[in-house]
This record gives sequence, structure tokens and C-alpha cells, in this order.
Amino acid sequence: MLVEDEENIRETLKLNLELEGYEVITVANGKDVMRFYRDQHFDLILLDIMLPEVDGLQLCEQIRLLNTEIPIIFLTAKDAGLDKIQGLKKGADDYITKPFHLEELLLRVQNLLKRSQKNSSASLEEFFFGNNYVNFKNLDAKGLQGDIKLTKKEAMLLKLLIERRGEVVSREQILQSVWGYDVYPSTRTIDNFILSFRKYFEEDPRNPVYIHSVRSVGYQFILPEKKGD
Repeated sequence: MLVEDEENIRETLKLNLELEGYEVITVANGKDVMRFYRDQHFDLILLDIMLPEVDGLQLCEQIRLLNTEIPIIFLTAKDAGLDKIQGLKKGADDYITKPFHLEELLLRVQNLLKRSQKNSSASLEEFFFGNNYVNFKNLDAKGLQGDIKLTKKEAMLLKLLIERRGEVVSREQILQSVWGYDVYPSTRTIDNFILSFRKYFEEDPRNPVYIHSVRSVGYQFILPEKKGD
């Protein structure tokens, strides 16, 4: 997501990022950022600070409350040392001042995405939730009825939902991530996978605790907070 209110900069950056192979969603003002963020999945955010309605520092704070992992780069004319310190304190991973070298920006985007993807892939080889256990490396799982051997697609889908727990993952995003762009099964296939997961891991599959359907959108994995004593 590219958040920039100056049209010329926004369109130039969008074009150059797309030429590098990135899919870019642009936002021109601060008030629309959180709506876009909640509705879609983003791998990185380029964020101006001086924006109409809501400034970039506030937006960075709001996003960090929901997601501590997504890379955020401030791209701003505020070039004082204290501005940079404040931006990094708010949770940004990088801070680039205008005017900037396009090649440098593209390299920083590329490096942050590589680091993010490496951390993501390395961070989740296994996962525990409730009395359930999943090992994504060897496709073994343990559910309410005992040991389970997951298929590769089952493991990929479950890992996607768990990695993005708390977020609503659309059917389109699931199809792109698990099956790829070239071979799309019917959305009913995804529904059947979800039904299987509920049989494996939910005490009451009709009233799931972990794997929720969001009507007309997709699915959401929720990890309930543990109740205190």
C-alpha cells in the first residue's frame, strides 16, 4: 500500500513499483488507510507523514496495534533528525526523506520484503492452539480425535490462516496463496477444507472457536485469550 497525497509522486512511484513486479494499492488521504488495511492483505506499507485527515504517525501507531510484523517505510519531507527518531519510535522499519533516489527506495523495499518473508517462513514450523498441535514442516497434526496427517494443501491453508490470525482472509487471497494464479479450484473446495479443519480441531464444529466464516468475504483464525485465574 502506497499512502501519498501528492498525485505526481504517487503515480510515479506506483508506476515504478509495478515495473518491479509489485501489485500496488494507492491511497491519497489518511482517513481511508485503515479501511483499506482491514479489507485487504498487504506485504509492505509506504507511508507519508503529512497527510489530509489523519497523519502518518497516527496511522503507523494504529497499524502496529493490529500487526507488529508488516514492514512500514515512512516516505516524507520531514527531514529533521528528531522527526526521524519520532517516526522510528512509532514503529516504522525505515525512514526515507524527500527528495529521494528512486533506486535506493526500490532497494529498501526489496530488502525489507525479503527480510519479512524470511522471518515469516522461519517463524512458523509448528503451532499449538488449545489441545491441538500442527507441525507444518512434516505435515503432522494432533486434534481432538488423535493424530492427523495433513495434505500439503491443508497445511498451506491452515498456515496462511494462522499466520494472519485475527485478520479476515478472503477466498481470493486463499486461492492465490495456496493454489496460485493459474489453477483455481471452486470456492467450494475451500469450504470443504474449512469443514475438515473444524472436524479436526473444534469441539463443536457448528460453533467454532478458532476457525470462523465471514459471510461473503472469507475466513478468520482467532486465538481466544486465555482467561485469568
